[in-house]
Amino acid sequence: MNDIKYIKPKEASKILGVNLDTLRRMALRNEIKHIRTDNGRYLFDISSFLKRGNPQIQERKKICYARVSSKGQKSDLENQISLLKTRFTDHEVISDYGSGLNFKRKGLLQILDLAFQGKIEEIVVTYKDRLCRFGFEIIEYILEKQSNARIVVLCIGSTSPETELSTDLLSIITVFSARMHGLRKYKNQIKEDKSILRTSVSTENENDDRDI
Repeated sequence: MNDIKYIKPKEASKILGVNLDTLRRMALRNEIKHIRTDNGRYLFDISSFLKRGNPQIQERKKICYARVSSKGQKSDLENQISLLKTRFTDHEVISDYGSGLNFKRKGLLQILDLAFQGKIEEIVVTYKDRLCRFGFEIIEYILEKQSNARIVVLCIGSTSPETELSTDLLSIITVFSARMHGLRKYKNQIKEDKSILRTSVSTENENDDRDI
């Protein structure tokens, strides 16, 4: 082994102050020198790693995320948090009040910011729609790509009360209707204001003359 002392994962993780999962990821990213024995076990050279300035390793966060649409559902939020804390005692809890259609929720943005810094290891939610109503796969991709993090979903389906789901659907319809109204209004303005059409035609003719 060329006088290099390789040690077992448990010993390496204890000295470096990281868990085994973090140590394994460091090896996959070639951040720490390692070898693999004939029986498939990893051994690590931490001496050369520490000689590079004794870098401080930040543990990645394990987070439980809970959400309800409004403060009127506070008891539902408390139930989510209670369940998550009971099953994942070593996880930090982040919670939000807000629609699943709102991607500017404080807690969600905090999670995404941490992901872009590579500081998240795991996110746990009771249901997919707690994280977002639509676009779950996009958030999952960002977490995996930026932080090599995984999302654990405890239950399949939707946990939303009918009132919450109805509110979100009405929000979608309202936004869509407003945009359609805006487009119709814009088209009518163009039809009524003939000067817009004349200006457009005049500009095209000038461009044609310059091309000649």
